[in-house]
Amino acid sequence: MNGLRKLVDKVKPTFEKGGKLGFLHSTFDAFETFLFVPNTVTTKGAHIRDCVDLKRVMIMVVISLVPAMLFGIWNTGYQHSLAYGLDWGFWPIVGYGLVKVIPLYLVSYIVGLAIEFTSAQLRGHEVNEGYLVSGMLIPLIVPVDVPLWMLAIAVAFAVIFGKECFGGTGMNIWNPALLTRAFLFFSYPSKMSGDTVWVGGLGAGENAWCGGPVADAFSGATPLANPTMAGLADHGYSLLNMFLGTVPGSVGETSVIAILLGAIILLGTGVASWKIMLSSVIGGLAVGYLGYACGATDLPGYYQLVMGGFLFGTVFMATDPVTSAQTECGKWIYGFLVGALAVTVRIWNPGYAEGMMLAILLMNTFAPLIDHCVISCSISRRAKKVKVAK
Repeated sequence: MNGLRKLVDKVKPTFEKGGKLGFLHSTFDAFETFLFVPNTVTTKGAHIRDCVDLKRVMIMVVISLVPAMLFGIWNTGYQHSLAYGLDWGFWPIVGYGLVKVIPLYLVSYIVGLAIEFTSAQLRGHEVNEGYLVSGMLIPLIVPVDVPLWMLAIAVAFAVIFGKECFGGTGMNIWNPALLTRAFLFFSYPSKMSGDTVWVGGLGAGENAWCGGPVADAFSGATPLANPTMAGLADHGYSLLNMFLGTVPGSVGETSVIAILLGAIILLGTGVASWKIMLSSVIGGLAVGYLGYACGATDLPGYYQLVMGGFLFGTVFMATDPVTSAQTECGKWIYGFLVGALAVTVRIWNPGYAEGMMLAILLMNTFAPLIDHCVISCSISRRAKKVKVAK
């Protein structure tokens, strides 16, 4: 590392303003701060000494997503093997999953970072680390068979109109990853139905291995497409299957265990708010049991937590510190409404099986209003106390 540090210091003047390649200062600075802790410090005035900066926060979120990513890669291959009865071992399953998932990550990061770097260069600003998380999230919340050109367009839309137009990381109103999914859902609904997911596609060699002609590719129903106990049983989906994650679904949303591991990392490091997570679960359970009690569904409320992207959205999306509520009381209100709205859409809207994406984006929009109301109520309450004291 010392040798790398010396090399960076040697070429750094070339990229400083006024240097031969000074127009690439933002790009060079991004790579330098990614490799090393910035050596800039305050010289006067009061300041806070803390080892936590934006880069470390984003890296912790990325690390928390690794369990879901790894399981998603395995499950992609497993669902393919199961659908065709291939009886593959662990490594062939993982290899197949990598072939299908890695291209999604390449498109997500290449397109997103290209726009981030270009925007920073044009503005003369530093490149923020925020897209490290968005680029990691996007492949986990889209179908594994989404055409790469569609994904590229959706990523470009989300980064340009959902983030850069508002000023970049920390200024965006909506979660960029969810905005990518929303763009795909409304622009290409046949690829984002929410109730079916691609589970297989065989090449010529694999067709021969299976012993006869089979479909080149097909989609299978997810648990969300079977909103009854009988429907789940017909497709062999037990509560244990959904908890483990061995069911069809978007790449990173199926395994409750992997998501909970990520939640432990986020909560242990203080990156995410436990208030939002807990209140979202409470809201989902409340509406889930309400629907169960009035006969709108025969699934007990706790099923809503392990189906679809509810927990993934609760842990990784709703807790986004930029787009969620900031006040402590507001976090409880925000989280509860996210969970309640998501399950409301699932139970009472037959046209759309999943509701987490729309619920979070809607509450992203109203998060500033929630904080405003909480702060206004607090100011009014304190003003009344002062009057009483006088």
